Amino acid sequence: RLKSRGRQHRGKQKTPTLAAVVSHLQQRDLLPAIYFIFSRKGCDKAIAEVGPLSLVNETEAAALKVQIDAFLARTPEGARDGHVGPLYRGIAAHHAGILPAWKSLVEELFQQGLIKVVFATETLAAGINMPARTTVISSLSKRTDRGHRLLTGSEFLQMAGRAGRRGMDEQGHVTTVQTRFEGASEAAYLATSGADPLISQFTPSYGMVLNLLQIHTLEEAQALIERSFGQYLATLHLAPQQQAIADLEAEVEHQQMQLVHVEDFEVLADYEKLSGRLKEERRLLKMLQRQSQDVQASDIAMAINFAIAGTIIAIQGQAINLSTPLPAILVTKVMGAGQVPYLVILGQNNQWYVISNKEVVGLYPEIPRLAEVDGWELPQYLSLRLNQQTSGDEQTEAIAQRIPPIPPPPALAPEVQEQLQRTQEVEQRLANHQAHQWGKPGKLLKRIRRIQKLEDQISDRRTKLKQRSKHYWRQFLDLIAVLRYFDCLDDVTPTPLGQMAAALRGDNELWLGLAVASGHLELLEPQQIAAVCAALVTEVSRPDLWVAYDPSPEVETALDELRGLRRQIFQRQRRYRIEAPVWLEYDFTGLIEQWALGMEWKTLCENTSLDEGDIVRILRRTLDFLSQIPHVPHLSDEFRKNARRAGHLIDRFPVNETMITPPDSVNAVEESSTSDPAEANSTEAKDLDSTIVTIDG
Repeated sequence: RLKSRGRQHRGKQKTPTLAAVVSHLQQRDLLPAIYFIFSRKGCDKAIAEVGPLSLVNETEAAALKVQIDAFLARTPEGARDGHVGPLYRGIAAHHAGILPAWKSLVEELFQQGLIKVVFATETLAAGINMPARTTVISSLSKRTDRGHRLLTGSEFLQMAGRAGRRGMDEQGHVTTVQTRFEGASEAAYLATSGADPLISQFTPSYGMVLNLLQIHTLEEAQALIERSFGQYLATLHLAPQQQAIADLEAEVEHQQMQLVHVEDFEVLADYEKLSGRLKEERRLLKMLQRQSQDVQASDIAMAINFAIAGTIIAIQGQAINLSTPLPAILVTKVMGAGQVPYLVILGQNNQWYVISNKEVVGLYPEIPRLAEVDGWELPQYLSLRLNQQTSGDEQTEAIAQRIPPIPPPPALAPEVQEQLQRTQEVEQRLANHQAHQWGKPGKLLKRIRRIQKLEDQISDRRTKLKQRSKHYWRQFLDLIAVLRYFDCLDDVTPTPLGQMAAALRGDNELWLGLAVASGHLELLEPQQIAAVCAALVTEVSRPDLWVAYDPSPEVETALDELRGLRRQIFQRQRRYRIEAPVWLEYDFTGLIEQWALGMEWKTLCENTSLDEGDIVRILRRTLDFLSQIPHVPHLSDEFRKNARRAGHLIDRFPVNETMITPPDSVNAVEESSTSDPAEANSTEAKDLDSTIVTIDG
């Protein structure tokens, strides 16, 4: 009931409007504030919800106008639709879907104190220097891939930690917004929760393996891995396991001390073996006795069908409350519920019984029957229902007294008698066993079995401890095995193919190196190389993704040819349980190709569901990969040159925030190339082909 009332009360809780919260903060002089909302759409919607509200004075508004106008004059493409007007009033949004240039402007204005409220996703809580007087947390729970859940202590503390500006505020303020599902109790719980434990993100990679083995021996590489912070934390986490092993060893020692007086454990082993034999002999005896009883019961059931009134029998059974055989006389048989008749019996105790065949445990045709029961009429008070029991009268008492005692049970069956003797012999041997000289053998054997169980547990824990303590090194060796399979290592020496992969950095250097070395990119044009490289280094997991542009046939062919290699890497990684992504994204490659061909930014964004920030992030990752290719050894000069050209084609605003000049004004320079990576690095900035001007112009 209390739970039900609690839910009903929560349902009546009112959630304050966003505008009301911001106005309240302004009235209480709690601005500037970071207002955390856990979705991009929610941040953009919040900008619209505050309406025409202005949070700046005239002086601040003038300062904002100067800087915003200057930004728009320099980078007109950098403005975000629907965000410019609120920015003039001291209100902004900040999330990963916004252009980096616009986010930089928001961060700079916020640091100057000109932006009073920033609606931001939780990514703002880490990695950016934007302290505020107040942080507002719009919800104490959020939706994740695994469903809706309460914030963790670290997530709450990370956002709350933004409150309070050093040297400006004596204290920071954290505000949580009440919702239908969360209130003061959840806020108090999170505010008093400790931070989550520190977890190392260290994971050996293909690039790490290849680069270490180029300059270190395998033994030196192992020493470096085992000195990592991840291994240090793993060792700390293993302390409870080590303590558990020590506790088990102490208990083993204690148990062994209780057995110091035992002179010969072989004697105890013999006693244990004999005990096992006795257990088996008793099991066989019980089985033979049951079989003998079943045979006897079957014979009695067959004979009872031919028994006549006055026959002397013995009855016993739980249903009639008789635990020992009772001499009785068969009076008559009556129809039962089934085909087998019920037996009406008068016992030696002058009790009437209505029973079935299975309660008859003895039949004695050798004893003369009592003919006096012939023609008896059953008393009216006797109920003829199964397992009924009724006392007799004076007439039946005279007959009951004439029922003779039953003879002793017949001798045991030969096989039962033989098994009984064997069982008694083993019992006698155990009773006279020399193991009794050290105490109760059963108790001693129990201690020995306990020691064996403890030692098994210690062995199992030590095995698991060894596996966990060498976790990173085993990962390192698994990576070596995969690299050998793809001919990147000759034993522990990087091959030319391994050197190519070692020169790259990414989430899966093996995949990138094999893709670059496959030759499938060699004959592509620069814009096509950019599209394929984007597919290799980026993953977009949004289910609602759409792009209006298809990749060129050459790009599709190159990606299709790489699929077989990708499948091989997946299979080999699955065998060794290596979790390194092997990306090959087709969906947005047409978008990258069109950008490399000179399409305007606004047109590009209108033809995809991706946010501007997402597009920039994809292009920057692609550019980073393209910039590495010229420094990869054993590649052709032509491929290196085309990779440089591809990088130049996509490296313009807003990908490159320093390039605010329209692409048409870029002067063509004489292209140059070199097979020497070091020389290529020094001339890379000058290597701009004249085709860029042709494409852009």
